[in-house]
Amino acid sequence: MSGAAVNARAVRPPATELRSSVVVPFRKTPFDWETLLPGPVKGKTVEEYGAGNETVFMQGQPADALFFVLQGKVRLTVVSHGGKEGIVATLGPGEFFGEGCLAGQTSRMATATAVGDCTLTRVETATMARMLVEGPALSGVFIHHLLTRTIRYEADLADQLFNSSEKRLARTLLLLSHFGPDSVSEPVVRGISQEHLAQMVGTTRSRINFFMNKFRKLGYVTYNAKAGLIVHRSLRSVTLRD
Repeated sequence: MSGAAVNARAVRPPATELRSSVVVPFRKTPFDWETLLPGPVKGKTVEEYGAGNETVFMQGQPADALFFVLQGKVRLTVVSHGGKEGIVATLGPGEFFGEGCLAGQTSRMATATAVGDCTLTRVETATMARMLVEGPALSGVFIHHLLTRTIRYEADLADQLFNSSEKRLARTLLLLSHFGPDSVSEPVVRGISQEHLAQMVGTTRSRINFFMNKFRKLGYVTYNAKAGLIVHRSLRSVTLRD
C-alpha cells in the first residue's frame, strides 16, 4: 500500500464524526439586503403578500426575476409528474430565491408560496445582473450567501444519506426555528404541519406523529397556543447521538 493511500486513510474522519458534523444547525443574523440594493430602480419592486398562503410564482412559469425576503416566510415546493409534492426549503428574512434566472434558467423549478404576511423585493434578471457587475459590495455578499446555501444543501444531502428519520426531524425543527448556539427555546414558523414535516424529512406522517409525541413527552418541544410549536435546547441532543 502506498504512503499516499495510508495518509488518505489517516485523515479521513470516522462515519460517526461525519454524521455529527452535518446535523447541528447554526443561527445566522438575518441580512438586510436593502442596505445594498439601490433605492428606486427600474426592474426592482417591493411586493406584499397576505396571510392566505399566496403564491409568488408557480413551477413551470417563466424565470424572469429573483426575490429577496424582507419580512415573513416563503416555502418552496416541487411537484413530480405523478403529482407527489415535496418541500424543498422554507426561507426567512435575509434569504433569497429564484436566483436560477441568473444562470440561464428559463422556467421555475419550484413553486414559491408566502407563508402568512410577507414582504419581498423582486428584482428582474437583467437589473440584478447589472447591479452585480456595478456593485462589488453587493456581488461579494451575494456570492457569500450562495456558497453558504451550497454548504447547507450538502449538509441536507448527507443528513438524508446517513441519519435516521428521527435525527432528520430533529435537525429540520432546529433549522426551521433558526436555533443557534445561544438559544434556549425558539418558535417554529407557523403553518408547518406534520404533513409538511414528513415531506421535508422524507418519511411518513405517522412516523412524524410518533416522533413529535416522543419529543413532547421528553420535553424537547412544547406547544403554545400563542407562539405555536416551541423547540428547546434539549432537542439538540437527538442530533448528536451516534
